[in-house]
Amino acid sequence: MARYSRNALILAKVEPTIGIDAVPTGAANALLVANLTINPLKANNVSRDLIRPYFGGSEQLVGTATVEISFDVELAASGAAGTAPAWGPLMLACAFAETITPGARVDYSPVTTGLKTLTIYYYDDGVLHKALGAMGDVEIKAGIGERPLLSFRFEGVDGGVSEATASGTYTPWKKPLVVTDPNTGDVKIGCTYAAGVLTGGSAYPSRGFNAKLGNSVQYTALLGGDSIDITNRDVSGSIQLDLTPSQEVSLMADVKANVTQGIGFVHGVGAGAQVLVFAPNMQLINPSKQDVNGRRLIGFDTRMTPLAGNDDIRIVCL
Repeated sequence: MARYSRNALILAKVEPTIGIDAVPTGAANALLVANLTINPLKANNVSRDLIRPYFGGSEQLVGTATVEISFDVELAASGAAGTAPAWGPLMLACAFAETITPGARVDYSPVTTGLKTLTIYYYDDGVLHKALGAMGDVEIKAGIGERPLLSFRFEGVDGGVSEATASGTYTPWKKPLVVTDPNTGDVKIGCTYAAGVLTGGSAYPSRGFNAKLGNSVQYTALLGGDSIDITNRDVSGSIQLDLTPSQEVSLMADVKANVTQGIGFVHGVGAGAQVLVFAPNMQLINPSKQDVNGRRLIGFDTRMTPLAGNDDIRIVCL
């Protein structure tokens, strides 16, 4: 009987004890994903490299191994202000903390200590792969004319493979709005953030916003316990701006002077349906001239560095 790649289900649950199976369920922990890939055994194979009186290779022995899983989820708030979105647990395993202000907002800000891990179940048309102690990296993709996405890559300790099937409940997952002018505000540069609100700064027409957390996700094999760790982060991104001549000259001066300033934008319409992204200490680098349908746009790479510590970037559901 044929098996089908789209007959797949992903579950993820935060582990109370790192590396111990948290037993996620389809009813409570199903992920609504796209662009799903898995490396079911990312193994460090060890060759026997035997010497014999004839040509020929040697078999390899499977050594330390992990599981890699990548997927996208749609970037949409929960539908109710102050209620965490369905993708919240994924952020926790990417070195974020979740702060809920009831009835108002949910803030996700980076952390360095007290990191969380996930148990991830990957059901692939009758076969269950488990990843334990999983940690990962995430990229925000909010390009004009596209649905906004959080693109995740997780690595976990191999938790085994077995025959199994399951079903999922997707009620908590909300439909996003496409990134368009009516749905998404201008990018603001020079702004500040407090209590769910961006203030100040200058608004620029743009082609959207992209930022990657840049987590360094490392696997360490130890006798007595393998582990996945996040050992650093380096937040970066890119933007394309529609600038007047004076604005281009001003921002080029900022690039040359190594100026750092806040950057933010808000996507979505109405309470419970908005997502705000803010970085307080952004640097514009690598300016480039870009042609979009004959229009002159100016592109920049961005670096988001800490200002006071653990504040490189923030994602807020409003």
